[in-house]
Amino acid sequence: MPEITRRRALTAAAAVAATASVAVTLAAPAASAAGHHGPAAPESFDEVYKGRRIQGRPADAGAHHHEHGGGYEVFIDGVQLHVMRNADGSWISVVSHYDPVPTPRAAARAAVDELQGAPLLPFPAN
Repeated sequence: MPEITRRRALTAAAAVAATASVAVTLAAPAASAAGHHGPAAPESFDEVYKGRRIQGRPADAGAHHHEHGGGYEVFIDGVQLHVMRNADGSWISVVSHYDPVPTPRAAARAAVDELQGAPLLPFPAN
């Protein structure tokens, strides 16, 4: 029986690693096809923050920009705050677009902070 050389051992280890990598890569699309489409939708909220009523809930089927908000809508004093979920799971809004936050509730609070008492004006849908 031939002795195992360092070259043969490294080649075998590389082959095992490549096989494992391919198996993981092939399993990922199968998980997505099984209905796993990323992080779960955040829970609804309804609270008063700094004197402003902020609300968040899963979006209605007919809501504008449904795909940008990840199926979620946020309101400040009854006016919709357009939010968008980023690829990394963070959230941004039309008011604080360059300051990602972890949740839609945090996006609503950041918008209230940024508005500094000014009313949120309706954003025209295209």
